[in-house]
Amino acid sequence: MSHTGTVRAAGCVLWRRAADDGALEVCLVHRPRYDDWSLPKGKLKRDEDALDAAVREVLEETGHHCVPGAPLPTLRYEAHGRPKEVRYWEAEATGGSFTPNDEVDRILWLPPAEARTRLTRPDDRIPLDALPVSVLKG
Repeated sequence: MSHTGTVRAAGCVLWRRAADDGALEVCLVHRPRYDDWSLPKGKLKRDEDALDAAVREVLEETGHHCVPGAPLPTLRYEAHGRPKEVRYWEAEATGGSFTPNDEVDRILWLPPAEARTRLTRPDDRIPLDALPVSVLKG
């Protein structure tokens, strides 16, 4: 949180190439607390850099290590009566495995079009839709 009361968070549009055909897949997380599908993200710790937080949250929520790339649009909205700002990056998954936990009980790797329709919050489509052409085309 900043001194202005804005909740600061960060996350990634985590992607990989499918092993069988090389098609682009994007990772979504299911949060049982909200029963929603979203991009991996979370609140910054005190004095934590947003990019460091994004990489940490990806690992905590998906079990996957990643290499962050281009910044994506920042989302600003109200959550639980407080302003919230979520910074995003595209990030390539480099390995790992998912273990369900209280915060995230499932993940899905989906083609971008399917991920877009599965996302619960329409605004989460904004960073997904902003993936660079270099990621989309491979």
